[in-house]
Amino acid sequence: MTTPRWKKALFISLAAAVAAGAGFAAWHYFATPAGYSREVTRQANDLQERIISFDSHVTLPLTFGTEGSEADKDGDGRFDLAKAARGRLSGAALTIFAWPESWTGDGGPHRPTPGFVEAARHTQEVRYNAITAMVRDFPQQVGIAHTPQDMRRLHGEGKFAVFLSMLNAYALGDDIDQLDRWAARGVRMFGFSYVGNNSWADSSRPLPFFNDTADALDGLSPVGKRAVQRLNDLGVIIDVSQMSSKALAQAVALSRAPVVASHSVPRAMVDIRRNLSDKELQLIKDSGGVVQLVAFSTYLKPLSSKTQDKLNALRAHYDLPPLANLDYALMPGDPVIAGWPEQKVGQYANALYGILEEEPPATLKDYGDAIDYTVRKIGIDHVGLSSDFNEGGGIDGWQNASEARNVTAELISRGYSEADIAKLWGGNFLRVWEQVQRAAQPVATSSP
Repeated sequence: MTTPRWKKALFISLAAAVAAGAGFAAWHYFATPAGYSREVTRQANDLQERIISFDSHVTLPLTFGTEGSEADKDGDGRFDLAKAARGRLSGAALTIFAWPESWTGDGGPHRPTPGFVEAARHTQEVRYNAITAMVRDFPQQVGIAHTPQDMRRLHGEGKFAVFLSMLNAYALGDDIDQLDRWAARGVRMFGFSYVGNNSWADSSRPLPFFNDTADALDGLSPVGKRAVQRLNDLGVIIDVSQMSSKALAQAVALSRAPVVASHSVPRAMVDIRRNLSDKELQLIKDSGGVVQLVAFSTYLKPLSSKTQDKLNALRAHYDLPPLANLDYALMPGDPVIAGWPEQKVGQYANALYGILEEEPPATLKDYGDAIDYTVRKIGIDHVGLSSDFNEGGGIDGWQNASEARNVTAELISRGYSEADIAKLWGGNFLRVWEQVQRAAQPVATSSP
């Protein structure tokens, strides 16, 4: 499936993939956007061989595993087993993500219909089947980690550890028992929200185009509140990324186990609702949880004034007021656009994305600044790392899984100790996972 420009505008995906060299010598040559010294490069390479490095949010394309997108081939995507091996990435949360795929072949958005729920469930199955097929076909290279002990074992065996997560309750309807089914199938982290509200939780990015209103549920619905308890019982991590502020606060208050933000950035970096306020950072810390900072350009770095001017010129052409803030650059988030015909929305979104893709991506320095800020705010024990590859993530220096070692080099260059880098790359997440599993209660689970 070709992703239309209008949907890409939702993600504000500004970074383009770049080729990466194979082996240490090639990595040393190509991956030096910050001009790391030979000593930093050597130390990063050595450390990456030893630690468990875990990326907490990767989405596989729907074509993953098919001809031309084989799991073990170094392809055009940002993640595959070849790139993970070259970057010495130990494991990743591969997300069984589904959303109402609200477009047709003409590339324009279309308002949801009841059939979208079934389509989203189909998308879940496609991604789940692609992951399990990869594990089945390449047992010497990859395995599924059902427990923290599994992840450590797979790392010791030199295999890539797949951690199954799910994002967006939309496809589950109101059926809370689906959580039992997916836990039985191996899902160990669950995110309530994505773009647009669903029947479980309000999103940080409601879509008036889809008849959303901000805080329509006042946070979590009754189903969403029951889901917090059920996830605790199942030993499944609650992922609060993309939730509204009210929904996040309620999830933390109701959960008896730590929560995780699997792919988020502090709002201090860019002032948009999708990013986490200092208060929300503190709530996650107080739960004992972890904020997994995401390498997503537009969350890390404000748009340049040149790009802002172009966007406002576009909006003036469509008789729209200037951007109040970057939230409205997320096209269907603008209430005015909600009343437009679908064809007009598509035309505007394509023009919008054409402007956004000219914006230079964020860099490892921007990412390092976000890490430094979050560590200062909530402490080294509550921060982790994520990419959001294939759904808009990727920055200059960490464009795909083969460049994971560059992040380690950036952290070394900033003075982080090897022990602290190990915490950031996976140690903190593993600690939270263990706490969540210890807090679980036996429940009856349905068969996969």
